[in-house]
Amino acid sequence: MRLRYLFALFIGFLVTELHWRAAAQVDTSGKQLDSVVIVELFTSEGCSSCPPADALLQQVHLKRTSAGQLIVGLSEHVTYWNNLGWKDPYSEESFTDRQEVYASRLSPDGAYTPQIVLNGRDQFVGSDGSALQQALRNDAHRKHSDLKIESFVPQADSADLKFSLAGSESKRLDIVAVLTDDMDHSNVLRGENAGRNLQHVSVVRSLSRVITLDRDSEQTVHLSLPEDFLQKKVGGHHLVLFAQEPNQGPIVGAAILQL
Repeated sequence: MRLRYLFALFIGFLVTELHWRAAAQVDTSGKQLDSVVIVELFTSEGCSSCPPADALLQQVHLKRTSAGQLIVGLSEHVTYWNNLGWKDPYSEESFTDRQEVYASRLSPDGAYTPQIVLNGRDQFVGSDGSALQQALRNDAHRKHSDLKIESFVPQADSADLKFSLAGSESKRLDIVAVLTDDMDHSNVLRGENAGRNLQHVSVVRSLSRVITLDRDSEQTVHLSLPEDFLQKKVGGHHLVLFAQEPNQGPIVGAAILQL
């Protein structure tokens, strides 16, 4: 109980220290007014160290820092805990593969949970609020490309996505589209978190590279939607779009759209 109390105090301090405030408008037009910081949390419901990281992501997701950064969290559930008592219903092998690529470049200790990768540059323990503060401060001084979502036209199981990219300095950039559930939860029956009700924000349902660009441009791409994605009304959804250097390098621009 005392540890839970101290953790709650720490979260309160973290929010105060960074002067986070709720975004007045969560970019429903796709227009990027401030830099968007992509915070990828690699987590698992089978990992007893992960709930504090899930809670930290919930505290900062869609908040703005005093430097004007909009923090966009992505909860990516990995699979390597699934054979240890509890199969995470939100886990995907593609998220495990994505974490491995990051680990090969950023982490001398390899992949682990919970792990945060911020804008494809900085990695640290997913519950380490001090490391998150420092990474955000570092990113505030970097130049970002202007990526905008111009339109999103859904059909039954797909959508046409129109976007524009300006101010890019890299020769090649992968444009990555991510579809998320705003909120999901599980009653965990087995494993290290048995008996707990776990809540997650911005749970990634699909993540795909939709095009690679070698110059600023305006493009329209066809995007597949997860089965019954838009039919799930409880909790809502977002589209997150970001421009990333090849081989999961730095993320240099991002935008978000509420669906």
